[in-house]
Amino acid sequence: AAASLGQVYKGRLKDTGELVAVKVQRPFVLETVTIDLFIIRNLGLVLKRFPQVALDVVGLVDEWAARFFEELDYVNEGENGTRFAEMMREDLPQVVVPKTYPEYTSRKVLTTGWVDGEKLSQSTEDDVGSLVNVGVICYLKQLLDTGFFHADPHPGNMIRTPDGKLCILDFGLVTKLTDDQKYGMIEAIAHLIHRDYDAIVKDFVKLGFIPEGVNLDPILPVLAKVFDQALEGGGAKNINFQELAADLAQITFDYPFKIPPYFALIIRAIGVLEGIALVGDPEFAIVDEAYPYIAQRLLTDESPRLRSALRYTIYGKTGVFDAERFIDVMQAFENFISAAKSGGGEDMKGNMAELGAIGFQPSTSLVPAFPMAISQPENPIKARAALSFLLSDRGDFFREFILDEIVKAIDAVSREQLLQIASSFGVRNPVPVFGMVPVRSGALLPTITEEDRIILNNVEKVAKFLTAGTANQTVNGDVNVVSLVQELLPVLPSITSKILPDVLSRLSSRVFARVIRESFL
Repeated sequence: AAASLGQVYKGRLKDTGELVAVKVQRPFVLETVTIDLFIIRNLGLVLKRFPQVALDVVGLVDEWAARFFEELDYVNEGENGTRFAEMMREDLPQVVVPKTYPEYTSRKVLTTGWVDGEKLSQSTEDDVGSLVNVGVICYLKQLLDTGFFHADPHPGNMIRTPDGKLCILDFGLVTKLTDDQKYGMIEAIAHLIHRDYDAIVKDFVKLGFIPEGVNLDPILPVLAKVFDQALEGGGAKNINFQELAADLAQITFDYPFKIPPYFALIIRAIGVLEGIALVGDPEFAIVDEAYPYIAQRLLTDESPRLRSALRYTIYGKTGVFDAERFIDVMQAFENFISAAKSGGGEDMKGNMAELGAIGFQPSTSLVPAFPMAISQPENPIKARAALSFLLSDRGDFFREFILDEIVKAIDAVSREQLLQIASSFGVRNPVPVFGMVPVRSGALLPTITEEDRIILNNVEKVAKFLTAGTANQTVNGDVNVVSLVQELLPVLPSITSKILPDVLSRLSSRVFARVIRESFL
């Protein structure tokens, strides 16, 4: 097979008989392209004299040339492929890369394992849609997690293997992203969801779109208009990425705004990926498909910046818990789990596919201070992925959000209702925590305010979402919370030992603070 930089031959190793692909570089490619780049770069230096040309041609050529010279080093390409395979092996085992044979590889000759298959864009198999989803996750993982980005995903480099896996070829053109760039993109998406354009402009400064020290006031309304138009079709998830990139590029002609060279490679790669997907699905939208992965990163990454971005996503600028946004993130997370399971990810027990399948060991011993008269269930719990995640160790940080709301909701009901709930939970001889405090009884039984009703409504929405599809629902579809908790507690000893004391501690602190406040009024 012939390509622009080299030719590929099918061969067989003498010592083992293994089939291999041998890529041989064309003669004088390095010299020819070096002259071309030299000429283009000099033209870029001339264009720099014209202020109306905002495109950084020199920077773009330098970025591309650096990647191109790396692409001509086949030893480097082989190492890139090996590194990429290692990064995908545990999380996405359904993504494969041909094995590199370093002993048969040099700067101008690359020898890899031979892979049978067909172009993903031309395959008529039923699982192509699933493999496209796997491809999207794979590229988002590169872009927003590993920072090691395969920048040449054209149709010839993405193959469906006979056993239904996604094989990615050609690791000559790879770009590397810093943590600031990776986190900055996720933060910008969180701000875009809330249409916080003031914050987005600052994100663009961090990402290199706008130079440091530039007056942001003239750029803000222009960017706001571009994003308002992009969001018209149903929010951030329905943005047309290619149209948005074109609109942003147009701004470069009139304002101190430029597309950073590294991002130009990303735009190209995502555009090609979207084009492949559109062949099989005319309704495909890359941003919509990307949102589940972004939700997963926000939920599972422990970096302070992403935890702050997650909190902002749920609470927004106002700092008020948004149940709809909470549910939206959890639904996106479940969609991610489904996509990660496709292409054989579930059967191969990939780490990403396993995020929503967390097992617990039953136990008769819960929290000693709170004896429970609850029998063990005969069958294991099959909770939905969102609930399993929230109850897992990895869900600690996100669980804090809903626990705060639950504590507020419990505080909003009367003491009598609390006693009834405690009794239905099987707690024997519940003693009022603040029964000994000499205060007015009304302090412990406050009138439910409008804010309380909103909190109760939020908790009800979240509870219905988390328990949807379980057996713990009434005929009308309402959640039987007591039944659900009684079913879950026996099989969640380690989780209960952390959650229940935490809830009671927060509730006690909240009630005590209100009691003291009411007493002095």
